[in-house]
Amino acid sequence: MLTPDITQETTMKAITQDAYGTPDVLAFHDIAMPAHGDDDVLIAVRASSVNPADWHMATGTPYMVRVMGGGRLRPKRSVPGSDVAGRVEAVGKNVTEFRPGDDVYGEIGGGAYAEFVAISAER
Repeated sequence: MLTPDITQETTMKAITQDAYGTPDVLAFHDIAMPAHGDDDVLIAVRASSVNPADWHMATGTPYMVRVMGGGRLRPKRSVPGSDVAGRVEAVGKNVTEFRPGDDVYGEIGGGAYAEFVAISAER
């Protein structure tokens, strides 16, 4: 199986959210590919979940979610989704525990509703 060269890509598909509310505030857009730093891994997302934490972040309720870092008037992260499973596509120069091609999963705190996510290797 040939793996596409994602280094040539500049955009990706993602579910985005610019306001708190019911699911109608979610939209499907082309957005910029995430940049990964020296301590990050770039993951090609194969699966994500929808769980109660995602619901609370999408609706902004209870309001304590906003105070605890979600963003007071609108979400801080434009791409929701906290659980991710996928394959490592690229690693930063300081990353030694992962290599491209590794299958990974975890809780990333947001950004999983996209084709790719860049996250600290520690996460």
